[in-house]
Amino acid sequence: MVPTNNVQSKENTEQSPAGEACPLELSVVMPCLNEAETLATCLRKCQEVLDTHKIAGEIIVADNGSTDGSQTIATELGACVVNVAAKGYGSALMGGITVARGTYIIMGDADDSYDFTAIMPFLAKLREGYDLVMGNRFAGEIKPGAMPPLHRYFGNPVLTGIGRLFFGGPCRDFHCGLRGFKKDAIVGIDLRTTGMEFASEMVVKALLHGLRITEVSTTLSPDGRSRPPHLRSWRDGWRHLRFLLLYSPRWLFLYPGVVLMAIGLLAGLWLFPASRTIGGVTFDVHTLLYAAVAIFIGFQSVLFATFTKVFAINEGLLPADPRLDKFFRFFTLERGLGVGGGLTIMGLIGSIYAVTAWSKTSFGALDPVLTLRVVIPAALTLCLGCQTVLSSFFLSLLGLRRK
Repeated sequence: MVPTNNVQSKENTEQSPAGEACPLELSVVMPCLNEAETLATCLRKCQEVLDTHKIAGEIIVADNGSTDGSQTIATELGACVVNVAAKGYGSALMGGITVARGTYIIMGDADDSYDFTAIMPFLAKLREGYDLVMGNRFAGEIKPGAMPPLHRYFGNPVLTGIGRLFFGGPCRDFHCGLRGFKKDAIVGIDLRTTGMEFASEMVVKALLHGLRITEVSTTLSPDGRSRPPHLRSWRDGWRHLRFLLLYSPRWLFLYPGVVLMAIGLLAGLWLFPASRTIGGVTFDVHTLLYAAVAIFIGFQSVLFATFTKVFAINEGLLPADPRLDKFFRFFTLERGLGVGGGLTIMGLIGSIYAVTAWSKTSFGALDPVLTLRVVIPAALTLCLGCQTVLSSFFLSLLGLRRK
């Protein structure tokens, strides 16, 4: 989803001898919200690189509602100003990326924490054919006072570690604000987040779509502002973590569900014949009940993983997965109904057996230990059967959407 923008200041258009517009090689995009103290420094550094290396390029300031005169500073220094009405770091960047005319884009914060005179390694990698070039502050230098200890030793390493665990890839600094990319490649993966998690979305979707990614070391300096940063540690950290989880149904739903089902199944098989005693502690039908609950919750979680994956692919949030296509070739509504019906019948048979045993006592008192050892598995299979039937219909509908 791209915000509506209003482009101000002169167009930085290169002209051919015939008067036709020539394509630019590089666009430098800076998100901006009240950066009057540092914006001019960043713009001059960018212009110095463009002039020194004779790069056909432009500088775009994606302003997100500044009230300190940042727009005037950018205009006076020859930058293209894009007024982005939709609030948020991601909204501002997408506003700038949308109007950028360069084949390559380098984005960086306008607070002078990144040195724009050091962007040539990014452009060199892009020229080599990479789609996304990430800065790595940990492989470069983090100057004293540039990054709070909470971010440096906990937030960034943990979130980057989770991202690499979930999605793989070479990125060792998921949240570096200085990065370069091919415009067509990044526009093609349909970035949608509007806040700080935009940084994670770009990396995750690039990995999921198989883009060529590399990284270069970079330096992070203390920003030049006198006001506090826009970043809010816990709020924005949670938004990044939430995004990573939502884009990985395997880790959010599938793996926990499979583990729960395995634990519940092993415990249930162990306790079904009789109670067990370990170290003076006796495990009986009460533990068997919790084992059944673990199986049921795990089964629900696995179903959610499947639903989420199919829905995300249908909506374009995740790329197509060949494994899912194979699954749908194997899984049909009829097979799902057959499995669900079989489990339901097993549950009904167990329930009828329990009622028959109860009738032999003239529906009087029963030994709860003996009865629950039959009722719990019967109720579990009955629930799993009904869930399988209902889920088969729902997956069939999702499959129709895919076709």
